[in-house]
Amino acid sequence: MTFNTLYEIVKHSVEKFSKRIAFSMIGGEDVTYEEVGERIEKVQEMLLDAGVGAGDKVAILSSSMPNWGVSYFAVTTAGMIAVPILPDFTGEELDLIIEHSEAKAILVSDKLYTKLSKSTVERMNIVIRTKGLNIISQSVEQRAEKQIPQADDLAVIIYTSGTTSKPKGVMLTHYNIAAQTTIVSPLFDYNENDVLLSILPLAHTYECTLGMIYPFARGARIHYLDRPPTASALMPALAAVRPTVIASVPLIMEKIYRGKVLPTFEKRAITRKLYSWRWSQKLLHKVAGKQLKKLFGGRMRLFAIGGAKFDSAAEQFLFDAGFPYGIGYGLTETAPLIAGSVGNMLRVGSTGPSLPAVKIRLDDVNPETGQGEIVTLTPCCMRGYYKNEEATKAVFTEDGWFRTGDLGAITEDGWIYIKGRLKNMIVGPSGENIYPEDIEEVLNSNRFVAESVVTEEDGKLIALVHFDTSALEEAYDEFKHKVAVNKEQASLKMEEIKREVLEYVNSKVNRFSKISKVVDNEGEFEKTPTKKIRRFIYDRSNKPSEGKK
Repeated sequence: MTFNTLYEIVKHSVEKFSKRIAFSMIGGEDVTYEEVGERIEKVQEMLLDAGVGAGDKVAILSSSMPNWGVSYFAVTTAGMIAVPILPDFTGEELDLIIEHSEAKAILVSDKLYTKLSKSTVERMNIVIRTKGLNIISQSVEQRAEKQIPQADDLAVIIYTSGTTSKPKGVMLTHYNIAAQTTIVSPLFDYNENDVLLSILPLAHTYECTLGMIYPFARGARIHYLDRPPTASALMPALAAVRPTVIASVPLIMEKIYRGKVLPTFEKRAITRKLYSWRWSQKLLHKVAGKQLKKLFGGRMRLFAIGGAKFDSAAEQFLFDAGFPYGIGYGLTETAPLIAGSVGNMLRVGSTGPSLPAVKIRLDDVNPETGQGEIVTLTPCCMRGYYKNEEATKAVFTEDGWFRTGDLGAITEDGWIYIKGRLKNMIVGPSGENIYPEDIEEVLNSNRFVAESVVTEEDGKLIALVHFDTSALEEAYDEFKHKVAVNKEQASLKMEEIKREVLEYVNSKVNRFSKISKVVDNEGEFEKTPTKKIRRFIYDRSNKPSEGKK
């Protein structure tokens, strides 16, 4: 069945799957599709009675829970415009986003309510608590009108960043979002028997569209965690839910591979030797894969990975193991998916081909490498950035295709290989194109490296590395001892480890991608609300090197 609006999706599902459970809180309530419909009406009445009607913006600032979806559907199906906001924004960023969006109301969870300023709360016609769907405050009492939205009506404004003076709010129409349920289905389709475990913030377009709206349209059941998906929270949730589908960013599976799988192969000399041969590596991956399937509950049919580039070593493990994963590629601006692969389509390192009804090409192709900027023409592409015509104009080609900002290559049969972000590319001394993400992937495959950023300093490549302390201590008993006893000796040992990492990466990259120095970055790198490293903070290309003034 095809849909043109979110209203059509909700009406269809509430009627067809009325007695089935739509949303569950792990250790908490279960909400049927019929009850979702009743709660939607309740929220709409509160908003309408506070003078918030069709065309008005309503912010949603909440942790994941059944009422997040209720709030989103209540707003959008009444012809209002939802402004879902990621919970990791600072209070200052939240105030800026809410003001820029011109929201007249907000639905907010208890902990996040404390991040809002008094002035922001006072500007709202009404503030509604998501947990109990009760009114926190109301300053306007007048009746507004709702209307059934049309396909071209604006449904949501999604802010991808809150740190600039001009926030970028992505404007998506009802059709942009609803069309995803049609174009994704040939790749992977949900059904009434699917059980999802939601681990990403619902304000993330990837999770909202593919982890909530799409399964809701198919009658599936979605479980929510009441805390971040750390190992201590995720393991019991997997055992309790035994999900068939999970949508995830690469970081979670990369941590499992580097923190759990790889150390078991490298702990003993014999397994370390076996792991160095490709034929035996495959066998070891298959054995570990069986354990991983059990860990995830034993009935997983899709572990969907998207939102950032997936480490090729971790993907090779999943591929060899026969683990049912899929790769998706897209952006907030494309609602999000434009390409993907699952099952027999999978090729390690590739995002797969474009989806049906989506066109992809390369612009400004380098004749030597065959790489260019990925641009796309999709029915799911945004209308533009809210109140930012300049930024909108910059991301569209003259013939109306959207510029993704990603550099990539496309095979003759259409499989896409992404090299990195255009703005991150470094031009070498002889004009070579150097992609930091490729070098970082090699760095991150080292057992001692938790995460890294490659940047340029004085015309040379340097690697900022956040080291995995537990891996260091496990490998070198003397490292742990020296840290405790003698800081100077620990520093010398650290320099030895840096040299080892430097030799490791330089033995695996091409001539002009070699690193000149490894710098210890204490603590994790600062990240965006979507868990991507804020690379600009660590850019040394225009900064004096260490020791200079």
